[in-house]
Amino acid sequence: MTSGESLGAAGGKRPRTVYCGTPYKRPKSSSGRTLVEMMMMTMNAIGHVSGGHVNPAVTAGMAATGKVKPVRAILYVIAQCAGAAAGSGLLKAFTPDAVAGKLGVTGLGTNVTALQGFGIEFFLGFVLVFVVCGVCDPNKPDSKATAPLAIGLTVTLGHLLAVDYTGSAMNPARSFGSALVASEWSDHWVYWAGPVAGGVAAALLYVHGFSAPPPDTNSLSPRYRPVAADEKELKRLDGKGEDMA
Repeated sequence: MTSGESLGAAGGKRPRTVYCGTPYKRPKSSSGRTLVEMMMMTMNAIGHVSGGHVNPAVTAGMAATGKVKPVRAILYVIAQCAGAAAGSGLLKAFTPDAVAGKLGVTGLGTNVTALQGFGIEFFLGFVLVFVVCGVCDPNKPDSKATAPLAIGLTVTLGHLLAVDYTGSAMNPARSFGSALVASEWSDHWVYWAGPVAGGVAAALLYVHGFSAPPPDTNSLSPRYRPVAADEKELKRLDGKGEDMA
């Protein structure tokens, strides 16, 4: 399972290229479309293996609500960081120095304070994990098919909203991988504290205030209702018979 998280994190790098020594910024719409496609591919590829967290903020939220055991959550985060570091290492190895830039290192924008950056990343992590909880709610099976698209669009929206302010990390592992390879740790705590705190808050809020109720078996179509095969089972269903166990 942890190998799936590593592969997902390795594939989640968002390089920033430079041309002739000057950073070249692709149109935001182009970057956003790439993010949607990347998230959909990642979720469909490894979602059945590990749940497709690929993000310590998501894992922290799942752990806070008891959906993932603490030991597994720690292993997931380690795998995510290892995968992100591997992806950044490959990016550095395959990119000429003249156009490598900072290899996608996330950093605060001009005049953006660390506290403001924390608030932005908190908000991004909150929205992302809230959407993840909603589309992955076991009591809403109909939303499972659209989960990769919904999550991808959420990441894209966050990118378009905050890329000029914090680099729109939303993912501590993604920031860790780039920072490790580029040896650039300025304000790095922002990219852990913000998304993780936001993710935990979102998961707790969803579970305790917005989770879908379990399906009511009494409202099911008659063809799906339990039917007694003999008199003993009929007594069990009616509650009039003795315990047959």
